[in-house]
Amino acid sequence: MDKLSLLKTFCVVANEGSFTKAAEKLDTSNQLVSKYVAELEKQLDTRLFNRTTRKIHLTEAGQQCLQHANHILESVTDMESQLGLLNTEAKGVLHVSAPVSFSTLHLASALSAFQQAHPHVSINLQLNDRKIDVIDEGFDVAIRAGHLANSSLVAKKITTIKLALCASPAYLEKYGTPQHPAELKPEHYLEYSYVNYDNDKSALIAALKANAQTVTPKLTANNGEVLTNVAKQGEGYVLQPTFIAGEALKNGELVSILDDFVPQAISLYAVYPHRKLISNKLRVFIDFLSSYFESTPYWDK
Repeated sequence: MDKLSLLKTFCVVANEGSFTKAAEKLDTSNQLVSKYVAELEKQLDTRLFNRTTRKIHLTEAGQQCLQHANHILESVTDMESQLGLLNTEAKGVLHVSAPVSFSTLHLASALSAFQQAHPHVSINLQLNDRKIDVIDEGFDVAIRAGHLANSSLVAKKITTIKLALCASPAYLEKYGTPQHPAELKPEHYLEYSYVNYDNDKSALIAALKANAQTVTPKLTANNGEVLTNVAKQGEGYVLQPTFIAGEALKNGELVSILDDFVPQAISLYAVYPHRKLISNKLRVFIDFLSSYFESTPYWDK
C-alpha cells in the first residue's frame, strides 16, 4: 500500500465523517477503507480517529495529520498539473478577487486581452476593496494594492501605483493652495474608508490622520471614484491613486498639491496561496498582467 493511497483514503474518511460514506465515494469496500486507515495509523504509530458505534471523530493527531495530508495531496496534484500542462495551453476557471475601481477602470480591458490570448481560461471575478481571505474564500489569486502584511501568501508585483493629493482649480482659487500639510482644512477632507494611516509616517499622512480625528471628514466613502468626482466639483481635497485621478489631472479637472509630501509610490500585487508549484492558468495570468501594465503603467505615461 503506497502512502499516497493511504493519505487519500484518510482524507476522504475525515471529510465524509464515515468509513461507509468514504467507501462509497472511493468506489471500494468498507473493509479496504478500514484497512488503509489502520495501516496509516500503524505507520504513524498514532490513533487518527476516535470511533463510536455511530460516528468517528478526528483525534488531535488526526487533525494535524489531515492538514499535512491535504497539503501533500494538493502538492502532488499541482505537480501533475504543472508537468502535464507545460506543453499545452492554459485552461480552466480562474477565481480572481480585485479592487472595484481598478477593475472597472483598467482590469476589464486587461481581462479582455488576456482571454483573447488564452481562450480556454474562464475568469470568475469578484470585486471588493476589503482585504479578503484568499484561502478561506476560495480564490486562486487576489489583486491587491499597498503594503502587504507578512503571511503565508506569495506576492508578485504587477505594477507601480503613484498617489496624488488632489483638489479642483475652483477649490484652490476659493481657499488657496496649501504649501504644507498643516495648512489643509480638516473640514474639507474627502476620506477613503479603507485608508491605513499606520502604513506611512509622512507628514501628509500624519496630517490627514489628525484631520480625520479632529473633525469628521466632509465625506467618507469606500469608493475612490466617488471621492474623486466629488473633489472635481470643488467640495474638498482627496488622496487617490493616479489610476483613478490620473485622467482628471491630465485634463485639468483636478490639480495635484503638496507633491513633495505625497507618500512614495506603492505596488500592485498578485497574491496567491503559498505553493512551490502554481497552476499553468495562474502562472500565465500573472505573467500577462505584469506585461500588460508594465513597471510604469500606461496611465502615468
